[in-house]
Amino acid sequence: MTPNDQALKHKLSHDTHREFGGTLGAVSMPIFLPLTVLFLICVSRSPEASLFQWPPPLPSSDQLWDPLAPVLFLGWFALHAIIYLMPLGTVCGVFLMLLLGLGAPLGYLFELLLPLAVCAIVVSFLFSIYLYIRSFWAPSHALALGGNTGNPFYDFFIGRELNPRIGNFDLKYFCELRPGLIGWVVINLGMLMKEVELRGSPSLAMILVNSFQLLYVADALWNEAAVLTTMDIVHDGFGFMLVFGDLAWVPFTYSLQAAFLVVHPQALSLLKAAAIIALNGVGYYIFRKSNSQKNQFRRDPTHPTVARLETIATATGKRLLVSGWWGLVRHPNYLGDLLMALAWSLPCGFSHLLPHFYIVYFTSLLIHREARDERQCRAKYGLAWDTYCRRVPYRIFPYIY
Repeated sequence: MTPNDQALKHKLSHDTHREFGGTLGAVSMPIFLPLTVLFLICVSRSPEASLFQWPPPLPSSDQLWDPLAPVLFLGWFALHAIIYLMPLGTVCGVFLMLLLGLGAPLGYLFELLLPLAVCAIVVSFLFSIYLYIRSFWAPSHALALGGNTGNPFYDFFIGRELNPRIGNFDLKYFCELRPGLIGWVVINLGMLMKEVELRGSPSLAMILVNSFQLLYVADALWNEAAVLTTMDIVHDGFGFMLVFGDLAWVPFTYSLQAAFLVVHPQALSLLKAAAIIALNGVGYYIFRKSNSQKNQFRRDPTHPTVARLETIATATGKRLLVSGWWGLVRHPNYLGDLLMALAWSLPCGFSHLLPHFYIVYFTSLLIHREARDERQCRAKYGLAWDTYCRRVPYRIFPYIY
């Protein structure tokens, strides 16, 4: 490792140490985030569905536990582990979803949401403890930048080991795309089936939410190789932050709109539905086209679709795109993501704040993520990044931010 590499590693490690509120955040978030998941599920099925109801709708111990829940959760996890090891993992995953949709009583997932969320939370803690302990046997080059601070609370939260494996089984890559992400779609489908049981047919709002989010997950699975270049894989360690996000936060909070619609059905006119479909379509187009352009440029800068794009040279030997989608804003994929997030919330109407929790949370997440990426790129590319920022001044929203 050269002196410049060592300096960069030290700088990135120092910056990461102060992420997410440091030790205070690392201690509070493993408590606060699981309680938030349970709170949101309880509120979504309460008659008022109010985020400000006091006292909040607290579940009984019977509502938190069902012996079927751990069997389903661990069985689902094991099935995906088997599918992951098969050569046709994506095809097998789609086939599994079809089997579930055709034969399983998915409507019962509505009753099992809380017990399943409790199982996901418990497994997240146990899995994170295992990852933290095993990281002390990992070689130093396998540790994440900033995940080896010596502070056990922070290292447990952020993750010490970058990409832990059992043999050839990549634990982080598996959890990023398999059980939680596909589980989100299955939970949505369960909410749709529950609505059919209650009202005889699914509402237009429920169909839109299911369709939009199914498209998003299908896109992620179809382009799963692209996850290898994301911040989660390249930079962040695999600790509680990502484990909990993958196994608990994503499936049980991203499905919040569908869960809300079961108890709080919303009438949606065809005109409003068309406008929402158009919004989601625009968001998806921006999201997919910008990501595809970036991935193609990384794979082959001489490809005809990207060869004519203007770039800036950096001291690392890499080049930064300053035209095409990436000349519009620094993160056009985030812009598309946020337009889709808004389209997922709009079918739920404006009578309650709860179904709009996702767009508020996701906006905050992407702004924070963009700021992290900004610090890392400035440390990595130096003056070239400053030049890029002058050429592309807007971060996510053109002429706004």
